[in-house]
Amino acid sequence: MTDVLVTGGAGFIGSHLVERLAARGDRIAIYDNFDSYYDRATKEANVGPALMMGNVRLVEGDILDKKMLFSTFDRARPDKVVHLAARPGVRPSFETPQLYLDINTGGTLNVLQACHDFGVARMIYASSSSVYGAVQGAARENVTPLNPLSPYGASKVAGEALCSAFTHRSRLSATSLRFFTVYGPRQRPDMAVSRFTRMIQSGETVPIYGDGGSQRDYTYISDIISGIVAALDADMPGYNVFNLGRGQPIMLRDLLKLVEFGLDGRARTQFLPAQPGDPQSTCADVTRAHVMLGYEPRVTAQEGVIRYTEWFLEEARDRVGSR
Repeated sequence: MTDVLVTGGAGFIGSHLVERLAARGDRIAIYDNFDSYYDRATKEANVGPALMMGNVRLVEGDILDKKMLFSTFDRARPDKVVHLAARPGVRPSFETPQLYLDINTGGTLNVLQACHDFGVARMIYASSSSVYGAVQGAARENVTPLNPLSPYGASKVAGEALCSAFTHRSRLSATSLRFFTVYGPRQRPDMAVSRFTRMIQSGETVPIYGDGGSQRDYTYISDIISGIVAALDADMPGYNVFNLGRGQPIMLRDLLKLVEFGLDGRARTQFLPAQPGDPQSTCADVTRAHVMLGYEPRVTAQEGVIRYTEWFLEEARDRVGSR
C-alpha cells in the first residue's frame, strides 16, 4: 500500500484522482482549503464518495499555512505527493496577480520544502498548457519556448522551475504535467463545457469571446487521471516534464455545437471581444508521454461532451427529485 498526499484533492481533478488511487488500494490524505473560487458544497460533494472508502481521509488546510502543511506531512508520512492545489483562471489572474504568485508559486515552494524535509520520494506537479502562451502548431516539451501570456501562466512556469531546483538538493524526483483544457463531470463552473451546458439548459445567452474560431485541446478527465497515475507510478529520477492532452484541438464554435447536440437544444450567442491572456490555439504533442508513460488519450471530444451533458442532466434530475 502506497501513502499518497493529494493537495487540492477535493477539486475537480483531485477528487477523480483520489477515487482512482483509493480504488486500487492506496492510502490517501487529501489536503484542501475549500477555496472560495467556487462553491464549497460542490467540493464537499466531489469528495464525499471517496471519504466513504475507508482508506481516504481529509485535512482542511491551506498550502500557504506552513505550520498546518508540515504537520499534515508529519502525520501522513506520504511516500508520494500529487500537488494539484492552485488558484485557477487565466483572466482573473490579471486582476489579482500577487494572489496567483503567492498561492501558485509560494504555495508550491512550501509543498516542495515539506517533501524535502519529510523524505518524500516522488512529487507530481500540476502545470498547465498556459506556460506555452501563443504557439503555432503542437507544443513540445523541452522544444517549444515558454512564453506565458498571463500571471497565471507565469506562476505555473515558476512552479515548474522550483520543482526542477528541488530535485538537485534531495532524493526527491519530480514531474510536471502540463494539462490541456481538462473537462468532464465535476468540472469547475467557469470552464467552457460546463458553462455552455448550464447556460443553454437555462436559456441564457452564451458569450463567445472572439469570432468562435479559437481552438483548444479539450482533454477528458479520465484520460488526464490515467496520465497522472502513470507519472506517479513511473520510476524516473530527477526532473521530467510531460504534456497531457489529446493532440486534436477543436474550435470553440464546434464545441458549442457538440454541447447543443448533447442537450438537444440551441444556444443563443453574443459575440464579445477576445480576452487578454487567451491564446488563439492550444495543442499538445503527447509523443513523449506516450513513449515514456504509455499515455494514450482515448475519449474523443464528441464522446466526452456527450458524457458530460448526460452527467449534467442526471445531476439536474437528482436535484429536482430531492426537493
